[in-house]
Amino acid sequence: MTSAARPTWNPAMGGFSLRDKGGITGQVSSRDLNSHTTLKLRQFGQNSEEEIRKRDLREELRRAEKEHYEKKKRGLIEDDEDEDDNKYDYENKKLRLEDNNEDADDSDSSDSSSSDSDSSSDSDSDSSGSDSEDDENETEELLKELEKIKREREEKKEQEKREQEEEEARQREEEILEGNPLMQFNKKKDFAVKRRWDDDVIFKNQAKGVEEKPRKRFINDMLRSDFHRKFMSKYVK
Repeated sequence: MTSAARPTWNPAMGGFSLRDKGGITGQVSSRDLNSHTTLKLRQFGQNSEEEIRKRDLREELRRAEKEHYEKKKRGLIEDDEDEDDNKYDYENKKLRLEDNNEDADDSDSSDSSSSDSDSSSDSDSDSSGSDSEDDENETEELLKELEKIKREREEKKEQEKREQEEEEARQREEEILEGNPLMQFNKKKDFAVKRRWDDDVIFKNQAKGVEEKPRKRFINDMLRSDFHRKFMSKYVK
């Protein structure tokens, strides 16, 4: 009696002869293999442990604080120099104006002395005082004119800005009204049906006449039945 049909309780294992394999073969995916087999270490310049150990953090902090205070002090000195320059310019302008006034007074006094040598010192002082008053009045009038011009420019700018805002609001309202088809009373209404985008295509209604769900019918002949025809067209065609 044969024993080929008996079950093997022990699984088959590879042999150790020349023709047999020593172990069971298996397949391993390339994604399951070890890709990174070496450990990456910090290089020089990447804050490694030795580099941090060699650095003198206290000295670096002290140097950074010193640079910060020097920059701050330098900025204050530059601000003081700017203030001194502005003050110096203001004083020079003031002295220049005083010199111009003195020159004007000298010229007026020399003209008056040449024209009228017998006039007294009181009349000279009165003329110089009146000239200075006239200069002050002229400067005041000029300042008033400048203020008036500035005010007119500002009013004109505000008016232009207001007109521009009103124009933008009007255009926005017109766009809103034109965008709503119910508010377009002046335009002629077109009730014609628009053509479809695929009215003039070449291949159209290709499945026309083909029933989506064919009506079931019974045929006594198995070779002419719908199931047999469908099966044959699917697998034997």
